[in-house]
Amino acid sequence: MTPLGAKLRALREARGISLKEMAAALNVSSAYLSALEHGRRGKPTGFLLHRIIAFFNVIWDEAEELQRLAEISDPKVTIDTGGLTPEATELTNRLRDNIDRLEPEDLRFLRDELVKRSARKR
Repeated sequence: MTPLGAKLRALREARGISLKEMAAALNVSSAYLSALEHGRRGKPTGFLLHRIIAFFNVIWDEAEELQRLAEISDPKVTIDTGGLTPEATELTNRLRDNIDRLEPEDLRFLRDELVKRSARKR
C-alpha cells in the first residue's frame, strides 16, 4: 500500500463510502481504485487527483496533503545512481535487496532520518 492509498482508504472508511461508490463517482473502475489503494498502480494523474479532492470535499491543508502523498506514492521507483558516490549506489542496492525484510519501525526510522537530514541541507 502507498501513502496515498492508505489515506484514500482512511478517508473512504471514515465517511462510510464503499470502493464501488467512490469509483462510480470518479468515473473510474473499482478495480483501478482498489489497485491505487493497494499500491499496484502508480500515482493518479493530476486531473484524477483534483477529482478525488473534490469528491472528498477537502480544502487547503488536507488537499495539499493528498497532493504531497501522491508525489511520494510511486510504487515502482527507479533510482539512477550514475554520477553519485559509491555509497549512494551501495545504499540503493542494499535497500532494493532488503526493503521487504525491514520492519515498519525500521522503515519509519530511515524515512524520518532522510527527511530530517534533507531539511537541514536546504
